[in-house]
Amino acid sequence: MPSKAESLRPSEPAPQPPEGRTLQGQLPGAPLAPRAGSPPDAPGSESPALACSTPATPSGEDPPARAAPVTPRPPARPRLERALSLDDKGWRRRRFRGSQEDLEARNGTSPSRGSVQSEGPGAPAHSCSPPCLSTSLQEIPKSRGVLGSERGSPSSGGDPLSGVASSSPNLLHRNAAVAGSSPRLPSLLPRPPPALSLDIASDSLRTANKVDSDLADYKLRAQPLLVRAHSSLGPGRPRSPLACDDCSLRSAKSSFSLLAPIRSKDVRSRSYLEGSLLASGALLGADELARYFPDRYVALFVATWNMQGQKELPPSLDEFLLPAEADYAQDLYVIGVQEGCSDRREWETRLQETLGPHYVLLSSAAHGVLYMSLFIRRDLIWFCSEVECSTVTTRIVSQIKTKGALGVSFTFFGTSFLFITSHFTSGDGKVAERLLDYTRTVQALALPRNVPDTNPYRSSAADVTTRFDEVFWFGDFNFRLSGGRTAVDTLLCQGLVVDVPALLQHDQLIREMRKGSIFKGFQEPDIHFLPSYKFDIGKDTYDSTSKQRTPSYTDRVLYRSRHKGDICPVSYSSCPGIKTSDHRPVYGLFRVKVRPGRDNIPLAAGKFDRELYLLGIKRRISKEIQRQQALQSQNSSTICSVS
Repeated sequence: MPSKAESLRPSEPAPQPPEGRTLQGQLPGAPLAPRAGSPPDAPGSESPALACSTPATPSGEDPPARAAPVTPRPPARPRLERALSLDDKGWRRRRFRGSQEDLEARNGTSPSRGSVQSEGPGAPAHSCSPPCLSTSLQEIPKSRGVLGSERGSPSSGGDPLSGVASSSPNLLHRNAAVAGSSPRLPSLLPRPPPALSLDIASDSLRTANKVDSDLADYKLRAQPLLVRAHSSLGPGRPRSPLACDDCSLRSAKSSFSLLAPIRSKDVRSRSYLEGSLLASGALLGADELARYFPDRYVALFVATWNMQGQKELPPSLDEFLLPAEADYAQDLYVIGVQEGCSDRREWETRLQETLGPHYVLLSSAAHGVLYMSLFIRRDLIWFCSEVECSTVTTRIVSQIKTKGALGVSFTFFGTSFLFITSHFTSGDGKVAERLLDYTRTVQALALPRNVPDTNPYRSSAADVTTRFDEVFWFGDFNFRLSGGRTAVDTLLCQGLVVDVPALLQHDQLIREMRKGSIFKGFQEPDIHFLPSYKFDIGKDTYDSTSKQRTPSYTDRVLYRSRHKGDICPVSYSSCPGIKTSDHRPVYGLFRVKVRPGRDNIPLAAGKFDRELYLLGIKRRISKEIQRQQALQSQNSSTICSVS
């Protein structure tokens, strides 16, 4: 039999008191008020109580005449750092519901409705629980009014210690009121519950489950989290399959795509791929532009090369098309050739082979021995208009068109481009003839034809360069360094580092541009390379023949824009490693700003040179196989020689 007074430690669970009896926490000698509705105790019976400070008097001894006054102390509050109804083992046995169990809970086939359940056989079940609170923390009293209906009666099957925590403060207030003359105990003000980061039913865990009926604001709080963080999707776009919780993420892994989703209502309204005049929601509109170019800048490669009519092509064009200073390949490649090789198809095949399967030939044009090739990334061909070209011949009496100009234009999204490659009159003293070639070119190039002008109010019928947003003019302009061969050689041989600014002081083109007589409105990137003309073929020495031509910057790349700052030069250099001609190729890397457009222009509709694409890929594969076979044979011969 247990003794009448037992000390109960706060960390140990207390036994559940029988009906009609509660725990006593008052001053010694004060009677315990019976519970309403319970029968009075029999005479001589004693109620089990908690000993505050007066020890129990053994039977047979006379009690003292007067007990010493003792200051009562309230019972120690239980620790609420974790769920009081769970031990450590029960905590570790907890698991999350699966999606099937959640569906059963929603359909009413499962008795429990929470988002977290326990595997333990003796886990208490609570039918009504406020959201985001654990079982034991719900029983903590928050005010006297709340305790009026639940006074001293914890839920059946609950944790006994939780019942002590919920009933003891209320009993202290009630007993102090009954005692009358006894001093009133200090009120136990409710404290806010601690952080629920360790609670198994915390808000962060409940929102991880989609099926959660008692979390009413789940949709409202989860809605801002379901917006796809992508520059191509505005507020009206459907959300990405990645923007969901962990359960649905597992099911979306197999069907996830990097392609932007297309809403059926956009296709139904016929405004996505056909004839929309709005800048947004169209094929060439702002949404598509932001999806491919978030910063609205396209990477552009422009190059010029006078091949001197040589049939032999360099063994590799990597240095030309894929320069070492560029970490990434460009979006658009424009290559202009003067005095091109006799086999133009072979030249284009070599370009396709070098660039690989990521690029397609958008357009190819020729005027005599002037060639121009436009390669673009294959996923960007849908945003180009029809490509138009025009030619100008400046040497009328010649049977072979070696001098003249070739212009190619098209619109990319809402920005119009014009590329001109030219071969002006040669000769050290023929500056006037070269100025005349320029004037004929800007007046005679009939572009654009069918593609509308993006800004007709700023166009001029006398100058083709004013009818486009971005203009690149490159070629063999044949402007020389004045002063003679001796003066130029002196500057070239002064030291290990050539004084390029001193050479450019003798440049005829820079002098004429400053006068405003040629290339009005055009700019040129800073030059930091040696003169590209004239070399001995296969060597790094300038002209050693009897003519002793002066080294000059004849090959140039110039640009002009309607809007200031739209074209940003990144690099401007030559290719000293390609020595099959007396000219060195010159190229420029640019970043060009692109604006959204309208779908009322004639589109190219993905048109490209399919035969050249297949031929270049086959050539690329066959050369790789040959390289591997040569490497394998070299390794086998080395092994044989060692053995």
